[in-house]
Amino acid sequence: MSENTRLSFKEMCARFEVTPRTLRYYEYVELLAPEKEGRSRFYGPREVARMKLILRGRRFGFSLEEIRQWLLIYGQTGEGEQLQAWLQLADRQMIELERQRAELENTIGDLRNLRETASSELERLAGKGSDRP
Repeated sequence: MSENTRLSFKEMCARFEVTPRTLRYYEYVELLAPEKEGRSRFYGPREVARMKLILRGRRFGFSLEEIRQWLLIYGQTGEGEQLQAWLQLADRQMIELERQRAELENTIGDLRNLRETASSELERLAGKGSDRP
């Protein structure tokens, strides 16, 4: 995308595979600020870059408010402060994701054990049925 290229609302939705409702909501919560010409919205390089950051942040499990605050820091205090805030958010989120992973591993282990028990019981019951006259 060149510096002068702008995406329409529909193109932005298609490029990032989001619904129109999602894109309008991101604008409503002040994550995006497209240029407006009449009823049309256009998204330049700044908004495309912000959208990439928003979607990446969502993928990592950050709330929209956390993402919004992080993006605001850049505009208010610059890149250094923004990077520091990012490190703090990332450290906190990695701890939470590790906790979730451990919980999932425990749940998977429990399910695997229960499945093995059910499978063994089914084999035992099938064996009993073949002993009948």
